[in-house]
Amino acid sequence: MTQSAVARTGTPPKDERVILSVQNLRTQFTTDAGDVRAVDGVSFDIRRGEVFAVVGESGSGKSVTAMSVMGLIPTPPARIEADGVFWKGEDLLAQGEERMRSVRGGEIGMIFQDPLTALNPVHTVGRQIGEMARIHERLSRRQARTRAIEMLGLVGIPQPASRVDMYPHEFSGGMRQRAVIAMAITCNPDLLIADEPTTALDVTVQAQVLEVLMRIKDEIDSSIMIITHDLGVVAGVADNVMVMYAGRQVEFGTAKEIFYRTRHPYTLGLMASIPRLDADEDEKLIPIRGAPPSMIHLPSGCSFHPRCDFARERCAVEEPALRHVVGTSHRSACHFAEELEEADLRAMHDWSQR
Repeated sequence: MTQSAVARTGTPPKDERVILSVQNLRTQFTTDAGDVRAVDGVSFDIRRGEVFAVVGESGSGKSVTAMSVMGLIPTPPARIEADGVFWKGEDLLAQGEERMRSVRGGEIGMIFQDPLTALNPVHTVGRQIGEMARIHERLSRRQARTRAIEMLGLVGIPQPASRVDMYPHEFSGGMRQRAVIAMAITCNPDLLIADEPTTALDVTVQAQVLEVLMRIKDEIDSSIMIITHDLGVVAGVADNVMVMYAGRQVEFGTAKEIFYRTRHPYTLGLMASIPRLDADEDEKLIPIRGAPPSMIHLPSGCSFHPRCDFARERCAVEEPALRHVVGTSHRSACHFAEELEEADLRAMHDWSQR
């Protein structure tokens, strides 16, 4: 990872339970059309044993945040800056590529979004899993193969001793995702970053993959950062949730607070646009109107205000800071967060006209 040219003012967290502390992370891409602020001032802590969820629409900056932390984005063309990205107290932005290679895969495992592209089609699944152990733990080829069989069995793939010599195209979509998980946990990492781990899988397989992740978390005593747009996934597994929109964090709290005491219109919109089991049969979903903004030409003030049914004049000129909401223990980047408590999702348009 290229060291930031800007002086960093962050300090390692005092809480010993925090294993990853990201402080004011900013990732910008230079393009012919202009600068893209893909991640703009994001901060969060992940504690040992925690499941931390990052939620938002496509293009909100979720994956770029994780890739920036892992040092997987070339600089240039990207520019990555932060007050600090502390991994167990060590600032990763100050480390060279050799140290980052030891962190990636060894101490932090990553489960990529598309297992078909994450796996090399010309090598067996077992060889690719075993390669992680050979690089980070200096195992022999025979020992690495044994480890690969063990990992495939751990993630629930039947007959691992025979499937270890199969190629990715011989696996189903769910089995490929399990193989990618096996690769990520080979060296017992302290943190797993799972980028959309259930995308393109049917509901039954999604549940199986999530069950595998949660079981693995307990068995290897790791934390998980799960990146998703699926609020159903969040409700089932997350401890804390960060909601992102247009490269910025707009709400942060426990899963219970986010679902039952939502304090940002964007999060309310996400909640209103998904089906509920307890809803009436004829009840319609309420989509978020409009489309996400251009990351090159963001709206003035609050980036969400052109799509927000709660917006007022202040929202168009003044960017709201992420702040603690009165009466709650979580944070929101909305000028009128306290007024959302009694808002009826089905009356959003009426409320905005008051």
